[in-house]
Amino acid sequence: MNQYSKFLLRLSAIFALIGAALGAHMAGSNDYAIRPIHAHILVVGWLSLFAWAVYYKVFTPASKLLPKLHVMTAAAGSIGLTGGMALHIFQPAFLPEAVNTALYIFGGVILLISFLLFVILTFLKTSEEK
Repeated sequence: MNQYSKFLLRLSAIFALIGAALGAHMAGSNDYAIRPIHAHILVVGWLSLFAWAVYYKVFTPASKLLPKLHVMTAAAGSIGLTGGMALHIFQPAFLPEAVNTALYIFGGVILLISFLLFVILTFLKTSEEK
């Protein structure tokens, strides 16, 4: 499970850097239009991924498949939700609005599945328990 902890920790560090850079940009420009993206990058990307990294460092779930599914959906959902949100807010000309919205929704659904998997993990037996 240490590989999951390290992966989530590194991904959370990347989200923290991006979130801090967006915060610095907003403060410097006095333009807070990207506040929702900034907040979700920090809460979903940095804090949630970091908390899950700590969980995998402290606990070893007895299941092998569930943690793998959780980590995969955590990464895909965090990137999908925040990236989709940015596309939805900025509405780039190279993508139709329906695609932006679909990516935003799909990322959020994947992240919700990740949270559900984590809840299930916390109620299952760990390798430390007899």
